[in-house]
Amino acid sequence: MSITFQCDFCGKKIEANEKAAGKWGRCPSCHNKIYVPNLNVEDNLKLAPLDEEAEKTKQRLMDETFMLEQEILSEKSTPPETNKNETPPLPATTARVENIVDEDALYETIVKYLRQIADGELDEASSTLISIQSAAEISLKLLDRIALADIPEAELADISPQVLAGLIRTLRSQID
Repeated sequence: MSITFQCDFCGKKIEANEKAAGKWGRCPSCHNKIYVPNLNVEDNLKLAPLDEEAEKTKQRLMDETFMLEQEILSEKSTPPETNKNETPPLPATTARVENIVDEDALYETIVKYLRQIADGELDEASSTLISIQSAAEISLKLLDRIALADIPEAELADISPQVLAGLIRTLRSQID
């Protein structure tokens, strides 16, 4: 007798000998490690019901994150009000450009920029962005390293992963 089930990775239908039940094997199609279910076990686990309150909390937090991200983006696009007696800030093109060659310093500059944007320090961030753009190729590689890290930098740990991913995407588009 054989056991028929689907691969969790590629979805292909797999047929295995009943002696393989409850053991691990490899999918013949995608070669990923899969578990062959034991269909003869009487005490199969039943699907637990969803915690509705936890789902509502999760959705509320996602909505708040989206609204904060939109607020940050709208602040960036709105020019700051200036007092007529004050001298206007220098345009970004005349700001001091630092040529960063050292990858570690550039990495720290990218982290600093993301922190500035998250904190709403948009004027400081725009001058930091110029430094990052001056080393575009290396900046993109370092930005990918930040995006793929399992644990974010300590300076960025309090930013939700969704907002951080959005900030990284935005920075990436400004570098390209």
